[in-house]
Order: sequence, then structure tokens, then C-alpha cells
Amino acid sequence: MALKVFLTGATGFVGGDILYSVSRTHPDWEWTCLVRNKDKGAKAADAYPDVRLVYGDIDDVGLIEEEASKADIVFHTAASDDHVPSAEAIVRGLACRQVDGPGYYIHTSGALSLASETRVTGRYGDRFDKVYDDWDNVNELTSHPDHTPHGMVDKIILAAGSDKTRVAIVAPSVIYGVGRGPDNTTSFPLFNAFLKNKKVFAVGKGDNIWHYVHVRDLSNTANGGSPATWNDEGYYLAENGSYVTREMLQLTAQIAHKKGLLPSPEVVFVTPDEGDKLLPWARIVLGVNSRGIALRARKQLVWKPSMPSFEDEIGNSVDIEARLMGLI
Repeated sequence: MALKVFLTGATGFVGGDILYSVSRTHPDWEWTCLVRNKDKGAKAADAYPDVRLVYGDIDDVGLIEEEASKADIVFHTAASDDHVPSAEAIVRGLACRQVDGPGYYIHTSGALSLASETRVTGRYGDRFDKVYDDWDNVNELTSHPDHTPHGMVDKIILAAGSDKTRVAIVAPSVIYGVGRGPDNTTSFPLFNAFLKNKKVFAVGKGDNIWHYVHVRDLSNTANGGSPATWNDEGYYLAENGSYVTREMLQLTAQIAHKKGLLPSPEVVFVTPDEGDKLLPWARIVLGVNSRGIALRARKQLVWKPSMPSFEDEIGNSVDIEARLMGLI
């Protein structure tokens, strides 16, 4: 009998690419996807005519619980990292399954949970040396305080882990690249902000470090492998390298200037408050230090990221935003 899969965020950047990747790896699986409206549903139906669509958003907890109760596997990707009601609905639904064998809940979180030092000290743009990992020190990741970004939802999911409900959290770092989903194929509009403001800007000194992962490499973690670990050991970071923010921004400025899109190849350094006026949440996107090494996927799932690095994709990302803005 074919496995039944319920996916939220099928037309989003991450969820759409997971749908593309996993449905091709497992063409016999039966998919149900949550979409927000008919317009997005039409795009999903056109690309995946065999997928069953249900309409709603992550606040429709009754619908989410019902669909989770029918599924063998749930992928929750729709703005899910801090949304408590939808996570609780999935847990309740999986607990009510009426078939033999465990149900599986795979939840996309985020690496902002690794940025506590920046947020506690307020030293945006500073480097911190703490590096997390999901293998030898996975307990650090599964015991974040509730006030940690994503901490409350992570706690709910991990507490639900059992023989009947097996849970895994995938926490990607900065996600980049072009997705392959039916609707949204681009990530956070960082480069749009630079082109709109006619300058590349860094928060503080720009010495902070972020790890990154290509969206297609991220989707490959969802294809799983054997033996995967679940529940208390079901926490997977996702990254394939890192950048010092100041150096990444300098490269961006040089590329955009060379393309004739910016008047200067230099980076402008701003305060967190000034940055937030230029780009919502700039102090987070550009100012926090978030360092975590993805060992578990490499060891357990034989995960081998293969896509170009963040730096190698900057030129393409700038071009995409410039085209969307009508600049080229």
C-alpha cells in the first residue's frame, strides 16, 4: 500500500522544492497538500495533477489535525518554525492514526535558535566562537529554553516523539538558490533591499558568521535514508559552508556595481536600528551569529550536498532580483 503524505507549504520556497524532490524519489507515494487559496492551488494542480489539494492556512488547525490523522508522513514547512497551534494539531492528528505502524512528523525549523549570544548581548555584527553540532552535542539543540527562537515549537515536537509518532526537526541555516516548486522559487529578498536602497549595507562590524544551505540540498535531506534517527536524536542541522557577513556583502557590492546596478562597490556600515529601517529584520538577517555544523545528515543519511556555494550563487541571485524589479 502506498504511503500517504501530508505537506504544508507546497507552494512556498522550501515546501515546493521538497514536493519536487521527494515526489520524484518516491513516485508511488500519495500526496495531500495544504494551499492557501485557489490561485496557488491552480499552480500546484497544474504541476502535480495527481496531488490532492486542501485549502486553508496554518491557523486552520482542525483541517490540519484531520489530514495529519490520515497520513503516514507529515512535512510541515509552511511558516512553521514558531507556530504553536499547527504543530500541536499535527501531533494530535498523528496520535489518532488508525493504521498499524508509526507516523512520521518532519518539521522545518531554523538556525536562528543558534543565535542566542547575539540576541542576549545585543552585539549585532560581532563574531562569537560558539559552534553547535547535531551529533556529539545534539542535547544542546534539543534543550533550548522556551524563549529561544523556535524553542517552544521544537519542545512540543520533541515531547511528542514515541514509538507511535516519530519526529524529526530539520533546522536549515540561510537558504539560497532557485527552488523548483510550483509557485515561490526564491528566498528572502535580501538582494532586492540592496538594489532598492542603492547600496549594500552591513549591520555593526559585519564580523558575524552565518552558515548556509542551497534549497535543493536541503530538500535532499527530506528524502531520508537508513538508518535515520528520530525523537531525542531526531534533530538535523542543514548547512554546506559558512560566510563572514562582511565578506559576503563586499562581494555582493562588487558584483552588483560591476553589473551597473549600484553606484558604489563599497559596503555601508549601519546600526541595527538603521538597518531595520532599510530592511525589516536586518539586525537578524545581517547581524546575528549563527554557527552550526550538520553532521547527523552526513553520517546517518549519507547526505552529500552538491550545489554551488552561496558565494557562487550571488551573481545569479542579484540578476533574479534585478529582473523582478525591472532593472535589467
